[in-house]
Amino acid sequence: MADGLTALQQRLQHAFSDSTLLERAVTHRSFAADHNERLEFLGDSVLNLAVADLLYQRLRALPEGDLSRIRANLVKQDTLHQLAVGLGLSDVVRLGEGEVRSGGSRRPSILADAMEAVIGAVYLDAGYPAAQALVHRLFQAVEINPQMQASAKDAKTELQEWLQARKLKLPLYRVVGTLGAAHRQTFDVECEVPELNLCERGIGNSRRAGEQAAAAVMLQTLKIRDKA
Repeated sequence: MADGLTALQQRLQHAFSDSTLLERAVTHRSFAADHNERLEFLGDSVLNLAVADLLYQRLRALPEGDLSRIRANLVKQDTLHQLAVGLGLSDVVRLGEGEVRSGGSRRPSILADAMEAVIGAVYLDAGYPAAQALVHRLFQAVEINPQMQASAKDAKTELQEWLQARKLKLPLYRVVGTLGAAHRQTFDVECEVPELNLCERGIGNSRRAGEQAAAAVMLQTLKIRDKA
């Protein structure tokens, strides 16, 4: 494990001052109580900021709505899974026995979450500049162009744009419960729009999937209200 994490630091081009942060970042909840979900939460925000800055610099002619759609493409599970595979996270991620038997080391949701957790760990270890530099290195080989705006919007992006068009604040997401064994969990996620006093819930086999499901329900509710 130690050799694997040393090699991972070389691929990340970041030497951790606190190696326990990286160890926690690759630890799934099925393995231990000291797992990576809090780091994943933090890394998600750092990733979004770093990608937003990257797009702001590279695509200077695009308006906010198009930049939001491109960012959604870049931080979605599929992209993060590919980045995680490229870094070899599947070789070092720590999983419980049930998750190992079910192929968890290759599961896109687990690897994408670990990728975010690693970004969060770098942020805690060395601050935002180091985390931003990592994100920029990760996306060096990813083609970023204005045509990405044509991709279909996911529910979270569409909800964000619906609210922004009406000068409302962004929605809040929180995991309110998990169901099932550690290697086959589903996430019950709440989506709240405080200014409208609305809450909706969705369930998915990962936190991201649960957020998308909750956002889709919220969108449906808002559109029905609009028509009323």
